[in-house]
Amino acid sequence: MNYRHIYHAGNFGDVMKHVVLTVLLKRLMLKDTPLCVLDTHAGIGKYNLASEEAWKTGEFRSGIAALLKGSTLPEIFEPYRAAVRQCGCRPEDVENPGWYPGSPWIVRHFLRSNDRLVLSELHSEDVQTLRSTFAGDRQVSVHHLDAYSALKAFLPPRERRALILIDPAFEVENEFELVVNGIAEALGRFSTGVYAVWFPVKARRPVEVFYDDCRRAGIGRMLALELLVYPDMQPERLNGCGMLIVNPPWQVDDELRSVVPVLQERLGREGGGAHSLLWLAGN
Repeated sequence: MNYRHIYHAGNFGDVMKHVVLTVLLKRLMLKDTPLCVLDTHAGIGKYNLASEEAWKTGEFRSGIAALLKGSTLPEIFEPYRAAVRQCGCRPEDVENPGWYPGSPWIVRHFLRSNDRLVLSELHSEDVQTLRSTFAGDRQVSVHHLDAYSALKAFLPPRERRALILIDPAFEVENEFELVVNGIAEALGRFSTGVYAVWFPVKARRPVEVFYDDCRRAGIGRMLALELLVYPDMQPERLNGCGMLIVNPPWQVDDELRSVVPVLQERLGREGGGAHSLLWLAGN
């Protein structure tokens, strides 16, 4: 419980996660029927980029600031860009870069009147901030609960359609194992949900083991996206990140295929980086 996301808000991992999140939301909202979104690691909702913590690392400068700098982004990025600006994010403003939206804020931005957002956060201080952020909002519920307990508590949802975002801090050594077991159990209760998992890439081997464990667990349709921002892999740093999407919506792979090259172009460092999009199972 030592992890504090304010130090990393708006970094390249946030950018990838939230761009993919907006693409998934827009695709799922093509249907008129209600949608439930469950965010298992909700954090505090939004983050002040002018805070001492954010300035100490300055990670947002090589994340959201780098993405928005320069030429116009492709149209598929517009929903994300609009949400970020609506939250008050101005990373080009050196004196006052504003606020960067976490996934709860982004999801709430897109909710229709018949949709619902369920937020789970274990950190006792963060959950209070989260409750304050969404106080009085009847479409949002906030729960002081462990992520994997939340998967058991809130699935299946009454709407019968849901996007489940799983975004661990990966503080514990067996987090990949916990994710695999959590998804496998959740699918047993709610097999049609769309599950989106963010994960770090520090070394190649743990990611490949994660993929293999997902296959062995019998998880069905799986799409994996990866973004590497450095030209080489050094295990002592965060070299990149990925998103695993279980039960991806129809044709969302085609949309995301146009996203990851732009992310690499804008966020890659030292003239390097790489990206990939592949089906692990069920295409």
